[in-house]
Amino acid sequence: MKHNLVRGAYLLSLATLFTAMLNALQKLTGSSLSVLEIVFFRNLFSLPFVVLIASRKGIVLKTHHFSGHVLRSVVGLISMVMTVVAVTHLPLAEQQVLSYTQPLFLILLSIPFMNEQPSLQRWIAVAIGFVGVVVVGAGKGLLHGGAVHVPAWAYGVALAQGGVGALTTMQIRQLSTTEKSTTIAMWQAILMTVATAAALPFVWQKPTLLEVFALVAIGAFAGIAQVLQTEAFASAQVSAIGPFTYSGLIWAGLIGWLGFREVPGIAMFAGGFLIIGSGLWMLRHEQITPKKQA
Repeated sequence: MKHNLVRGAYLLSLATLFTAMLNALQKLTGSSLSVLEIVFFRNLFSLPFVVLIASRKGIVLKTHHFSGHVLRSVVGLISMVMTVVAVTHLPLAEQQVLSYTQPLFLILLSIPFMNEQPSLQRWIAVAIGFVGVVVVGAGKGLLHGGAVHVPAWAYGVALAQGGVGALTTMQIRQLSTTEKSTTIAMWQAILMTVATAAALPFVWQKPTLLEVFALVAIGAFAGIAQVLQTEAFASAQVSAIGPFTYSGLIWAGLIGWLGFREVPGIAMFAGGFLIIGSGLWMLRHEQITPKKQA
């Protein structure tokens, strides 16, 4: 693989922009449409992009672990529902910051699922990261920049989404030992679309014309973000461009400020610094450890 850091960083930053725009549209539609309806359209209109990615290496649906794909899709669907709920009730920047707890949960989940023994550095990073979570959540009153009331349970949903998102990543790791990445992506897209389509008659709320355009854009943006992220990680090493994932906070902050008048407070910046800092520390530790072992 050719290592093109500039191209990889650019594409990954662009992917986070589309993800931020996707979350903004989910926030807009989440106040009037059902969550499952939004998730259905997200999966339906992102499916062509998943097929595009898969077709480059050959679409393979044959699998000996169908039950694993079903479980992966169920957990992934729960994660998507939590994301819609979180962005609907939280400022975009705060939801984005709390989503960065996923690497912290990965460390915790690696103990029962992968039989790993995290190092002291990893435990310190987890502790620092969750202190950041407490700062973000506790600061919604005095230290919050906006005057909009934010329900406490919304922070719990956003934090839980980080844990569920980490679980989906862990499931992908386990499936990828025998399955191609394109096979995993295809089954996820198909199963999620079918599952939400089955629930649609029970949760359907007629969207306005403007909401229809927003729903189409949600799926398209999700698909575009996935294509860009795939191309980014194909262009450069994950460890090299990983920190550019945090550019999503810039986009979320700008969109929240310009589109929803959400002014980030001191607590969000302080907590975000701790959460992102812990993630970068872990990334640096992962880069140093292999060199010592070499």
